[in-house]
Amino acid sequence: MRDFSGDHRWLSLNTATVRKQGNLAEIIEACARNGIRAIDPWRDQVAAIGLDRAVRAVRDAGLDLSGYCRGGMFTADAAHRIEARDDNRRAVDEAKALGAPCIVLVVGGLPQYSRPGSAASRDIVAARAQVDDAIAEMLDYARSAQMPLAIEPLHPAYAADRACVNTTQQALDICDRLDPQRSGALGVALDVYHIWWDPELLPQIARAGRDRLLAFHVCDWLVPTKDILNDRGMMGDGVIDIKSVRSAVEAQGFAGYSEIEIFSNQWWEKPMDEVLQTCIGRHRSVV
Repeated sequence: MRDFSGDHRWLSLNTATVRKQGNLAEIIEACARNGIRAIDPWRDQVAAIGLDRAVRAVRDAGLDLSGYCRGGMFTADAAHRIEARDDNRRAVDEAKALGAPCIVLVVGGLPQYSRPGSAASRDIVAARAQVDDAIAEMLDYARSAQMPLAIEPLHPAYAADRACVNTTQQALDICDRLDPQRSGALGVALDVYHIWWDPELLPQIARAGRDRLLAFHVCDWLVPTKDILNDRGMMGDGVIDIKSVRSAVEAQGFAGYSEIEIFSNQWWEKPMDEVLQTCIGRHRSVV
């Protein structure tokens, strides 16, 4: 396993971590100021300053990208499926312009939550089938742009509204069905917040292998968790054995960024530079 104690070369900041403190241009400036070399921006943050400006800001700061958040939210009723398809094609185009290595996919839960206005459903089996079909369709477009897709399994608490793919095994099953040749076009983004509890995690990481491991995200699980969405912990403040998960991922050959992604009302209230400096310190000591 790589030793991060001496520097933070392999730290990437998911820009949601400081989304309340500034716009994307300001976040990029802060990363450059603090010596952070990579980011994973969100589509709404890119849209807020404009794609062309975002591309220039990333280039001028000399930053890498560890991914692009996010594609997906595939589940929809029939009236909204073309909208979902076109939106995901735009995500591919944006990721390509920004130079992202992959698009992180949050697949969606029940249609009424994934695509507002869709007819309500309680059929999670149908939702999961729709996810398969929609990823297959997006994969054709993404392959033409040479843009890998990374399915992110989310904690089961999000099954209804955000993602009906909830385990690494489910995500890899989709990969095997849609990309049996393991071409590198389809893989997984593993976030310790969502997967740390899974008793099948380590064998599934081994099953993924290097060619399916496209992104690795870190934060921590607080006890108690006050808000399942917006009370993630800074690394070291919770109960996740982050190093053991990273060790398993790196044992398969993953050598990319450890991307810090913290949705936290507490950390959003702190100055941006304080958050970034804390991220750097915890990356060296905990991650």
